[in-house]
Amino acid sequence: MPDMLVSLLNLTPAEPLVAALATEGIQIRRALAPDKHLILDWVTQHAGMPAAGECEVAFSRVPVSCFIATRKREILGFACYEATARNFFGPTEVLETERGKGIGKILLIRSLQAMRDEGYVYAIIGGVGPAEFYAKNVGAVPIDNSTPGIYRDFLGGTDG
Repeated sequence: MPDMLVSLLNLTPAEPLVAALATEGIQIRRALAPDKHLILDWVTQHAGMPAAGECEVAFSRVPVSCFIATRKREILGFACYEATARNFFGPTEVLETERGKGIGKILLIRSLQAMRDEGYVYAIIGGVGPAEFYAKNVGAVPIDNSTPGIYRDFLGGTDG
């Protein structure tokens, strides 16, 4: 899985997307410290222990570098940045039953906007799965020779 590069200069504005989801009762917000254990349990269940390890690091940042999507008090998805490495987006996950509503897209955009607000002009999306999703939604392009990338020595990885 290659890494991808995305320019942060011309991101789609988040506000209209957030407002559209709000009409369906879906809230997008930055995670709060008191949310930590509930979110980590959810991430472990839906994205696995490696993603939970990355997400836990996001809670050590100020501000917390994790965004969540919720409906009432139910977590629908999450996205982190600067969890495994500086200037990296990920991990991220949306419940399968909630996909196709734009939740993943807005979690991605809010995270990238936060990275831009923190001074980055470009961001790296590490070890992507759905490359088409990132290309379509934020214009991300593959980085040549980026496989296996930062995850090459990952204990839970499949690369040698």
